[in-house]
Order: sequence, then C-alpha cells, then structure tokens
Amino acid sequence: MNKYWFKPREFGYGATPSTWEGWAVTVISMFVVVMTSMLAPVLARGPARGFTAIIIVALTIAAFVLISRMKTDGAWHWRRRKDAQKDLLEL
Repeated sequence: MNKYWFKPREFGYGATPSTWEGWAVTVISMFVVVMTSMLAPVLARGPARGFTAIIIVALTIAAFVLISRMKTDGAWHWRRRKDAQKDLLEL
C-alpha cells in the first residue's frame, strides 16, 4: 500500500505535509540543517574547513526533496489561483 505523506500545494510549486510522517520528515530535516549550521565551526576544523557542513546540508535537502517527491499524491508543477488572470487584467 502506497500511503502519501505530502499533497501538492494549492498555489505555487512543491508539496506540503499532510500526515504525521510527512511532518516528521520535515521537522527532522529542518533539525539536521539547523544543527549542522550551528555546529559548522566545530565541523570546520581540519583540512575540510567547512566543506563537511555544506555536504551534510546538501545531502539532507536532497534526501528531503527526493522523499517528498516520491511520497506526494500527484505531480509537482506550478499552480496558480484560478482568478490570477483576472487579477492581472485589473492592473
């Protein structure tokens, strides 16, 4: 059974969490990125000089995007409001 954790956004591009699993993945990813950023001076010691922190953040974001795309109920594409064309004509 393929249970979806995210749903496509109503406006814009991407997805938003719709189950506790989706929210857990989102919070854990945010936690890893924030903690890596806070610990960057410690991780920057040695020959890598900050490269380690950049790699950790990049891998975390890539994994989050991959998981959210695989677990989204529908395709990711740009969505706009139904009355967006009318708003543009009124300008």
